[in-house]
Amino acid sequence: MMNDTRMEFQTMEQPMAAEQMRNDTLKMTARDVDVFYGAKQALFGVNLDINNNEVTALIGPSGCGKSTFLRCLNRMNDTIDIARIEGEIKLDDQDIYDRKIDVVELRARVGMVFQKPNPFPKSIYENVAYGPRIHGLARNRTELDDIVVTSLRKASLYEEVKDRLDEPGTGLSGGQQQRLCIARTIAVNPEVILMDEPCSALDPIATARIEELIDELRENFCIVIVTHSMQQAARVSQRTAFFHLGKLVEHGETQEIFTNPRDQRTHDYITGRFG
Repeated sequence: MMNDTRMEFQTMEQPMAAEQMRNDTLKMTARDVDVFYGAKQALFGVNLDINNNEVTALIGPSGCGKSTFLRCLNRMNDTIDIARIEGEIKLDDQDIYDRKIDVVELRARVGMVFQKPNPFPKSIYENVAYGPRIHGLARNRTELDDIVVTSLRKASLYEEVKDRLDEPGTGLSGGQQQRLCIARTIAVNPEVILMDEPCSALDPIATARIEELIDELRENFCIVIVTHSMQQAARVSQRTAFFHLGKLVEHGETQEIFTNPRDQRTHDYITGRFG
């Protein structure tokens, strides 16, 4: 049983001024989101607010729906024939599932970094230049060069690769490849960056570099990260959402979730009783 303090925290109303401040920083909202893969329902009535210039961590045991929800945020589930999404997801008050939405443009605004580094079989330069080129973001080679250099700098990779931009991106180390993929995502000037277990294939040193980078990037981007690591969620995020069996159990400030969770299931997961 949860103690009285936690139950009181659950029913406590937030001051109106604080709520208004949160509304001013909202970047994406999800309301009553259900996801089906054929006859199987994977998500049940998810409601979540995602703030700008913050890292929101999605945590929970394997198969709980966190990666499914992440893919809803830039319509990656559209690529799965049997997937069906109900409910509403908005980016800056615009319904991203509106039929008028250009999905290619949406995925430029809401970029994604995957679990395993996946650089294109091209040079380091061309990996980063590819997106700006197809989206027409550079009028000439000079502007394209500037975008590539700026993106590599933001991804904390430029100093390591500046003398070998013509070499294959696949020749970089795992951690460097992941930072190259982040640079590739940044290059099209997204507003939101989704990260699906971005450090799971990396060693501790490379993981630390990526976590430092995430903390720097949140100054300019809204970031949503799926992670199995409780320690990583605690280190990099400002807000945390806990999923279990396809349902969003609770969400809030990371410190509050980890020190005073409102739901016993959250407490049990964080303390290692299941997962």
